[in-house]
Amino acid sequence: MYNIAIIEDERDAAQLIRSYLDEYSKSSGEQFTVYEFSNAVRFLENYTAKYDIVFMDIELPDMNGMEASRRLRMMDKDVILIFVTNMAQCAVSGYEVEAFSFIVKPATYNNFVMKLERALTRLKNSGDSAVYIRNKTFSKRVNTSDLKYVEIRSHNVIWHTVHGDINSTGTLKSIQAQLGSNFACCNQCYLVNLKFCSEVSGDCVKVGDETLHISRPKRAEFVRALNLYINGEN
Repeated sequence: MYNIAIIEDERDAAQLIRSYLDEYSKSSGEQFTVYEFSNAVRFLENYTAKYDIVFMDIELPDMNGMEASRRLRMMDKDVILIFVTNMAQCAVSGYEVEAFSFIVKPATYNNFVMKLERALTRLKNSGDSAVYIRNKTFSKRVNTSDLKYVEIRSHNVIWHTVHGDINSTGTLKSIQAQLGSNFACCNQCYLVNLKFCSEVSGDCVKVGDETLHISRPKRAEFVRALNLYINGEN
């Protein structure tokens, strides 16, 4: 499932992109959740980094697509940005905001699919997934490869990443379901990214530069998961 944002003030143009996504979904089996915005200001206000691909028109009311893309990059450096425009000369300026590609209006289905499939290939080949961390004040997308471990204290959650700690709320069960098999519990408080485990000694595991306790009830399951990961079977 991919989250797609369409920022387009012309209703017919937005509907054309949506129809192409629907058609491609039926033929390929890929699933998309599509969000439409008629202007960039509404798209950027309370922005959450939940999108995989953004289709951005250049000529927009209130704020043009190039300025919107500059502001977008300040909040989200990873999202794939594709301009949909009748201003082909904007292609050069697109390098400034790391635009992935351009589609010149009116978009044809074949050209759209070619650009879409290239974007999907990049997403699939990135070798990384992301988790969305939310609290009362923000929503942040974190690559799971940057997440060392998750610490649970009642319903308070501390996400220990290579870039620092992030606080939120949640339950161990729901978080483990999001993160998948590369994460395992060493006790009821810690959900560990097996990628960062460098040593198991007695009832302790070294995760990055920290040492965490392995509880007796979780030890066999945790060591098994770690061995499967090391052997490439996870």
